[in-house]
Parts: sequence; structure tokens; C-alpha cells
Amino acid sequence: MADRSFLDWPFLAPEHKAHALALDDWAGGLGPVDHHDTDAACRDLVARLGADGWLKPTAVDPADPQPLDVRTLCLSRETLARHDGLADFAFAMQGLGTGALSLFGSARQQTDWLPLTRTGKAIAAFALTEPQSGSDVANSTMTARDDGDSWVLDGEKTWISNGGIADLYTVFARTGEGPGAKGLSAFVVPADTPGLHIAERLETIAPHPLARLRFDGARLPKDVLIGAPGQGFKIAMSVLDVFRTTVAAAALGFARRALDEALVRVRDRSVQGKPLAELQMVQAHIAEMALRVDAAALLVYRAAWTKDSGAPRVTREAAMAKLYATDEAQKVIDAAVQLHGGDGVRSGETVERLYRDIRALRIYEGASDVQKVIIARASLDAMT
Repeated sequence: MADRSFLDWPFLAPEHKAHALALDDWAGGLGPVDHHDTDAACRDLVARLGADGWLKPTAVDPADPQPLDVRTLCLSRETLARHDGLADFAFAMQGLGTGALSLFGSARQQTDWLPLTRTGKAIAAFALTEPQSGSDVANSTMTARDDGDSWVLDGEKTWISNGGIADLYTVFARTGEGPGAKGLSAFVVPADTPGLHIAERLETIAPHPLARLRFDGARLPKDVLIGAPGQGFKIAMSVLDVFRTTVAAAALGFARRALDEALVRVRDRSVQGKPLAELQMVQAHIAEMALRVDAAALLVYRAAWTKDSGAPRVTREAAMAKLYATDEAQKVIDAAVQLHGGDGVRSGETVERLYRDIRALRIYEGASDVQKVIIARASLDAMT
């Protein structure tokens, strides 16, 4: 059984523990997820998660708009990731894709979209990255031109999760109120908008629905603007401030599963008549893995608790959690593969899948090196 002692840590309330345990039971009944047809799998997972109420934490309820609970989001991602990477992905993108609407959307935008995404009846996507500006959001070049009673969008977005299956995209484009970060705005764009094209589907080592989007004179009514013109960078960073910590939680879920698999392996596998678990070198690996998991969990739930406690921004805490949890999860999973020997690299083995699943988390929503810059700047600023 997976370690659940962390659910009693002071960062979490009783309702968080109850949520995690109930979701764990639900995810245990998912059955095999088809990782070969990711489009169909993700549509199915979103529908099932929504039908059973598990997507409610991903967005505010327009009828009772309470703040997003980051600890619930993190516990959900950690739990789902421990069971299946695509289940985590399906949950996470509903939150990231509608984060701007939850935090800055108008009452009409929230009413039009959030009841659908919270019940799994619409799939959401977050379109920020461009071919020439990954983590450098301020240098985005896609444009949104004010044309009387319309906005006209032109440009490209790439590496867009749920690209090709989403029903709505949160899109960031340059509206020109100022240079760099000051001239971006955010828009909610229905997938059937004329002029929006799926230019390319992208394949990765851990399959997910990903695409490059092209906007050719995509004309939209004025009410698709989220917040005010020029607020796009602020909106994007506010969304990442919430959801970056949940990426760390997903990495933590992968690491916990790898540790669990390794523990079973070393207990069941014998060398020269003795279980692997009796070898001191193996025990050293297990100790390091367990330490990395708990240290990551402390950073994840500190960041989530800090945000839920009312902190306006947790940029530093979220960056620390994401950097440490994703990098250390990579090490935990690599150790699990090593302890499995040849079976660790056999296609279809759990630890082999985890080895592919973890790598992208050290890149998306701010690569590890970017997180180091954020942490360093925050630390230097604290001294002034």
C-alpha cells in the first residue's frame, strides 16, 4: 500500500485527506488506460472524471465562486499521477485551460464555459507557448487586432496540450498597449472559430494530445477578451502561480509510484538466495528515494498551503516546489528502473512508462533552469 502518512501533515485539513482517499479508491477502479489512442483516452477520462464530480476543483463554480483550493488540486494530481499519467493530464488541463476564466473571467464567460468543463462536457486548453518564445512569454509575437466590433487573431502557438481535441482555448496574443509583457492580452477562443487551424499534431516520448495551432484572421467578438487589454502577462503568470505547484504534485505522484514499485521488486527478487532488500547498496537506494519523495512533498504542500492561506503570489515557493519535485522524481524513477534490471527498460513495464512520463515535467510550465532564475531573483530581491 502506498504511504499515506503525509495526509496527516498540518498543511492539510481533514477534508483534504477525505478527498485524496476517495479519489484514490476511484482511480483504483479505472482499469487499463489505452496509451496508444491518446485522443480517445483523454476524451474518455475527462468525461469519466467530470461525470463523477472529480473535475469540480479545477475551476470556480459560477454560482458560488470560491477561490481555487490549491491543496485539493495538488492532491488530485498526485493521486491520479500515481495511478496513470494520462488521468493526471486529463484532470490538470481542465484546470490550466480554464485558470484564466476562474481568476479573471467575466460572469458571462464563467457561466458559458465553467459548468461545461467542471462536468467534463467540454475540454479546455492553455495556448501560451510560441515557436520562438517558450519560457520567454514577454516576447510572444502572435497578434490580436482591434477591428471595431471584433478581435482578429493572427499567428501560431505550439506544444499546446489538448490541441486538436479541446473545445476552448485560452489564448495569449499581442494587443500592443506597451512593449514586451505590457502589450499582451488573453482571450477565450472556441475551437470551432473560423481561421483557427490545427497545423500539426506533435508526438512525444510519453504520448499526449499535443498540437501546433495556426490563427489566420480568426475573427472573434469583443467579449472573448479576458480581463482588460494589456493584462495578458499578469493573467498568464497568475495562472501559472496556481498551477505550477500542481506540476510538482504530479511529479510527486510519479515518484511515489516508482518507490512503491521498487519496494515490491526488492522484496520479491532474490540474488544468491537472499532478497535484494537485504543488500546494503539496495537499502541505500531505497533510503535516498524515500528521502527525495518526502522532501518534495514538503515543498509541494508548503507552496499549496501558502497560496490557500491567502498569499497573493507564491512565485518563489511554487518555483522551488516544481524545480525540486520534478528533478528529484527523475532520480527516484531512474533508481527504480535500475533496481528492476532488464525489466526496467522493457516496454510496457510500469517503471518504464514512468521514466517516459516524468521527463516533460522538467520542461513545461517553466523549465528547471527557468525556475532557478526565478528562485535566485526572489532571493536577491528579499535582501533589498
